[in-house]
Amino acid sequence: MPVARFFSIQRQFRQEGKHSIPIWDFGRDLFNLLEMDKSLRSPESEKLAALLRSVRSESGLTQAEVAKRLKMPQSFVSKYESGERRVDLVELRHICKALGISLADFVHRFERDIS
Repeated sequence: MPVARFFSIQRQFRQEGKHSIPIWDFGRDLFNLLEMDKSLRSPESEKLAALLRSVRSESGLTQAEVAKRLKMPQSFVSKYESGERRVDLVELRHICKALGISLADFVHRFERDIS
């Protein structure tokens, strides 16, 4: 993991005095951070997104209907189904409730799909 160096610079604001502004300097390490592989596109993540789409289809719901149940915009559903966005465990639980499947059943199906 790259190590950032912390320093502060002095900057003058409206000639009222100088204030210290903290700055993180990643130097060349920032380039390395940006070049790291993203795990959003891992095989498991793609299978999770596919399973979320599949369960929604099986329940006969549209993305808009799921979004309404979640009180979220339709783009939220679209992004996690396409793998563009991750969901945490709490969000996954809410999604499962909206889809009419228990979290335990969903996880069981997921485990079966990835093995």
